[in-house]
Amino acid sequence: MIGRPELVFLDEPTAGLDPQARHATWDLIAGLRAAGGSVVLTTHYMEEAERLADQVAIIDRGRLVAHGSPGELTGTTGQVRFRAEEGLDTGGLMAALPLGTTAKESPPGHYVIDTPDRVDPHLVAALTAWCAEQGVLTRDLRIDSRTLEDVFLELTGRELRS
Repeated sequence: MIGRPELVFLDEPTAGLDPQARHATWDLIAGLRAAGGSVVLTTHYMEEAERLADQVAIIDRGRLVAHGSPGELTGTTGQVRFRAEEGLDTGGLMAALPLGTTAKESPPGHYVIDTPDRVDPHLVAALTAWCAEQGVLTRDLRIDSRTLEDVFLELTGRELRS
């Protein structure tokens, strides 16, 4: 990294590093990019690719199976999960949420809200307002969206290969 190179190739730069060293390496790579350098990075750590890359190429068995920005590859769908008492009126809940949003209870007492868009503050506000109106206290409210790891597993298969 001496001399501020314009192009750097890094092959698994954080493999075997502890979390502190991994974050320091990520900061170094971000600094190179901020200074105008280009970084070609190979990694098996999807969180690393999602955090550092402008463009990602997913290769499976020597073939390119996907290419794009992390946002393009992960898409725009989102999901909210929460726990509450069993048997909430999911139809009434869906009526209070933005169009295209679905809500279901599965298993009992566990609720999943899927949205065709990324989860935004308006959706969370509508959910919590509806729950407050119904006198429902939510527990374990979680906002999820697809990660690069999800995309990788969908494209390459979830089963172990030999």
